[in-house]
Amino acid sequence: MSSDSERDVTRLYRVHKTIFQMMVDRGYVVQDDLLNMTLDDFRARHASSGSVQRDSSLTRIFLHRDTQEAIMVAFFAGEEKKKIGVAPIRVFCEQIVSNQITRGIIVHQQPLSPQAVKTIQNVSEKYRLEAFEEAELIVNITHHTLVPKHEVLSAEDKKNLLERYRLKETQLPRITMGDPVARYFGLRRGEVVKIIRKSETAGRYVTYRLCF
Repeated sequence: MSSDSERDVTRLYRVHKTIFQMMVDRGYVVQDDLLNMTLDDFRARHASSGSVQRDSSLTRIFLHRDTQEAIMVAFFAGEEKKKIGVAPIRVFCEQIVSNQITRGIIVHQQPLSPQAVKTIQNVSEKYRLEAFEEAELIVNITHHTLVPKHEVLSAEDKKNLLERYRLKETQLPRITMGDPVARYFGLRRGEVVKIIRKSETAGRYVTYRLCF
């Protein structure tokens, strides 16, 4: 295996690892053999020919452990040094429809073209689609020592929080949908995230932020 191929295999392995951890943190079920997959395991499964083909073999469907809602994750390569166009996005949408799934995550190696971004935005009116460039997933940002623990509140927990402190949701501090941590958890407008920071005096310090 060439050094370039080995680097690509290692890169995609790390991306996979972050995706699996992301799914768990969002409440989806991930098999132990996937969550604990080693680089050698990944290489044997996806790079037996010496390189990884970003094709349908990398597409996965996860079920939420509570609601049984399904989410599909697919990887695209695109042409070398060229942006991802509309065609693979449409193929992914067709796969979602055929599997009766309303949520999907597109993980792409190359940047998306403006037309592809617009297509995702248009489709997202009906299907909840997210897009991550591989470079964003090489490292799990929530595991960084400077990133405090985040927990997404359920609708019931959000209601109880506002009632307990007699607040309107607009009175909560805010976090944008484009924030890296908000994207990691797939936060939507109106959802609230609980942030737990370490405190030298109180042991921990808890704040809440409203996604907008």
